[in-house]
Formats: sequence, structure tokens, C-alpha cells
Amino acid sequence: MMHPRGFATTQPDKPAYIMAGSGETVTYGELEARANRVAHWLRAQGVREGDVVAFLVENHPRAYELIWGAQRAGVHYLLVPATLVASEAAYMIANSGAVLAVMSAKMAGKLGSGADDFACPVYPLEDRLLEELSGFPDTPITDEAPGADMLYSSGTTGFPKGIKGVRPAEFGAPDRATLLGQEHFAYAGDSIYLCPAPLYHAAPLRWSLAIHRLGGTIILMERFDAETALRMIDEHGVTVAQFVPTHFARMLALPPEVRARYDLSSLKCVFHAGAPCAIPIKRAMIDWVGPIVSEFYSGSEGLGITIISAPEWLERPGSVGRAMQGIIKICGSDEDELPAGQAGSVRFAEVRRFEYHGDPEKTASAYNKHGWPTLGDIGYLDEAGYLFLTDRANFTIISGGVNIYPREIEDRLAQHPEVADVGVVGLPHDEMGEVVTAFIEPLRWPVVDEAALTESLDAHARSGLSPVKIPRRYLFRQSLGRTETGKLLKKAIRDDFLGSVGEYRSA
Repeated sequence: MMHPRGFATTQPDKPAYIMAGSGETVTYGELEARANRVAHWLRAQGVREGDVVAFLVENHPRAYELIWGAQRAGVHYLLVPATLVASEAAYMIANSGAVLAVMSAKMAGKLGSGADDFACPVYPLEDRLLEELSGFPDTPITDEAPGADMLYSSGTTGFPKGIKGVRPAEFGAPDRATLLGQEHFAYAGDSIYLCPAPLYHAAPLRWSLAIHRLGGTIILMERFDAETALRMIDEHGVTVAQFVPTHFARMLALPPEVRARYDLSSLKCVFHAGAPCAIPIKRAMIDWVGPIVSEFYSGSEGLGITIISAPEWLERPGSVGRAMQGIIKICGSDEDELPAGQAGSVRFAEVRRFEYHGDPEKTASAYNKHGWPTLGDIGYLDEAGYLFLTDRANFTIISGGVNIYPREIEDRLAQHPEVADVGVVGLPHDEMGEVVTAFIEPLRWPVVDEAALTESLDAHARSGLSPVKIPRRYLFRQSLGRTETGKLLKKAIRDDFLGSVGEYRSA
């Protein structure tokens, strides 16, 4: 049975997870009891199988209890990113159709009165829910049904699109992350897994829940810190960890004497995804921890996955691997398949169909005439079937493993009274992968005081966008230039700038 309930019976005192900062430990027996109470509470609030519930929590000691409680109540659980401002969170909750939301004190303090605009009841976690939960049974509800996540991905409109995970037919059914983790990433019942990233992202959520399905232990970091991550590996004998390239860069940037303090020999596998990883960064990680650094390419949509091991990557630097689920098809503008070596739209054949919640047009646009869906990336296959990514069709920016949607930022900046036109792109950055950069066509040229206008634009952006979306730099141009049909040539803007400065690495 691939479910934490089984381990609550066979090893109730084994730690299911340990909080890296506080050291708080929750055993499998405690996780089972608390998750059951959450399921009872959800039913008491009128939540039924198939409903959506939203959790606005950081990497909180109660997060896994809420998730597994929702999972056994047959609902879709939506983890709202802690980086969102109130209007963004309100949009996501309304769009998902969530029937209730649970919010931590930290998130309540961040969102303030903005939570009053949510389209569903909001229950404070620490100030109300924890007390209420103590009055509910710690045994299973009578109408249990397995639930699944609901995640949000990018969209061409600038707004994230919801993807409801497929609810399993029965408890304990093996899921994709668990099976792939066992086959490729050294997952086992004795795994000790370091989770350094926010659970509201698909990878840390799904890969960590797979550890609970096998009976391993999770070390959950409240927030990532490079030296703390190394200390956790050393102290807890971590065997497997999933990072993004930004984490690699920050750990590698530690002074040699700091890195030398910690014993990383317990590691059996380190795997990463979320953003392009610079070849020198990945080589340095392999040199440091050994040939145990694997990589995967997939998306929240779950429409296919590629995986590459360290030995394979060393033979083909820059590749994201071969398909482990689905069949990769590289397609040209006519939507037909291209031969090896030619770049085109990366698509997957022979995968289950997915839908973007409430957006049939966006769903249809993901599929071509052959019924092959895409995540919007551009790439090519070599003769052996290894995939190399070269671009992203919609210029989604990936900074520190987080997808950022330029259109949303552009729409915000376009509302500034001194902006005639704006284009937002990602520029290369050694640590973050890419950083948000805004090219501005001002209403009046030349700009008399660039510093003052930059400050005004930044304040305007910060008043309506979450911190990860704030441009790192504002660059002014007399004209951005558009085609006769009104299309902004972002690639030309980006390439012209990079060509004018040579090799550029944003500070």
C-alpha cells in the first residue's frame, strides 16, 4: 500500500517529517491521526468529494497534515503561493472555485485586509482551526475517497491556469512521482528526503508526498538557506534531495571552508528541474557531490517527462534527457514532426489528456492537429533521442525555478502614466537563471531623469505585483518597435540588448 496510513500501523513512531528550523518532529502515527481530524473537519464544513479547498500556508509544520487530510476526503487541494499579493491570491481562489480556504497567521499578516475579498470562507489556522480540530475523531471518515492536488501554471494571457490532478481510483495506488522516484532517484522506504523549496510548487509537493507513500522521512526547510541545507544533509543523513539550479549556485558560492564543514556522503541522489541549469554550475555540482546529479523535464500538466542521469549528461551537456513517459515529438510550424537535429515545438504523444480549468481555448491551444500537447518549449532531439531545450515559445521567465509571466508585469507597468509601451523579458543570471527586466518606451523622450522614473516605475510595480515579479532592471528605449499587426518582437529586443553589451550577466 503506497500511502502513509500503512506506516502509521507498522511504524507509528517513525518520523514522517522534521522541520529543519525548529526541529519539530511529526511521526507517522501523529500524521495519520491529525490528517483524519482534518478530513472530519472538512466534512463538517460541508466539503464534499470533488470540491476544491485552498491552503494559504508557507512551509508550515501543519502543511502535510492539511494536505493528507484533504487527500483522504476526496478533494482537490490548492496550495496558494506565499509570494502572491492579495489580489493575485483572490484571483486564484476565485478561479479555482475553492469552497473554503485555510490561512496561516504569517500569510494573514502578509495579505492583511485583502483576504476579505476572497470568494470563499477563510479559516485562520493557528487562531481557530487548530483548536477546532482537537474536537474531531482521529479515525477515518466513513466516506473516504482519494483526493489530488490542483496546481497553477503559466498562460499566454498573463494569468496562471489551473490544472486539476487526476484523483486515484483507490487509496495506495502508485502514482507517477513514487514510481519514477524509485526507478531513477533512489527513493526507498528508508529514504531521508530534503525538501528545500516551497510546497506550493509542483515538484517539491509531489516528490515529497511520494516519500510519505514509501514510508521515508522528509526534512522540510521553512525557507532555503545554502549552509542550512548542507547542515541538514549532514545532521540527518539525507539520502535524496531535489533542488533548482538557483540552489546549486548558492551552495557553490559558499566559501570552500564552509562547504568542507559538512559531510554529504549520505547522499545517493540529487535531482533538479525548474529552470535551465548553466553547464558550468552543473559540472561543478557533479565534481562536488559525485555523479549522482540527475535532472528531469516536465510540467504541472503532467503530460510527459524526460530524465537524464549524471553520466548521460556528461556525455551530452545541456540535455534534459530522454522521455520516460510519452513520446517526444518535435514539430515545425506546419505541426508535423521534424527530423533529429531540427528545433521546433516540443510535444508529447501517447500521454493522457489534460485540461486547463475553465479555459477550453487555452486547453485547445496546447494541442496540435495530431493531438500532441506542449508546455510551450522549443527544442530538438539528437539522433539518440535526447532532448535539448533552446527557447520557450511564450517567453515565460524562469527565475530561481519560479515561472513568471511577462504579460502580467507588462499590463501593470503599462498603467503608469509615463509609459507609452513596455516589453518584459528574462535576461541571463548566473544564480537565478534569468531575472525579470523591463524595456520601457517612455511617453516623453529623452528621459530627463532616469533614476526618478525608475523609482516611480518600481513603486508602481510593487503596489500591484508580488516580489518575484518585480523587474530587476528598467531599460529605456526611444521606441520598442512593433510589427504592422501590433506584435512586439521580444526576441529582437532581447537579442539587440545582449548583442550590444557582449556577454551579459545581470547583477
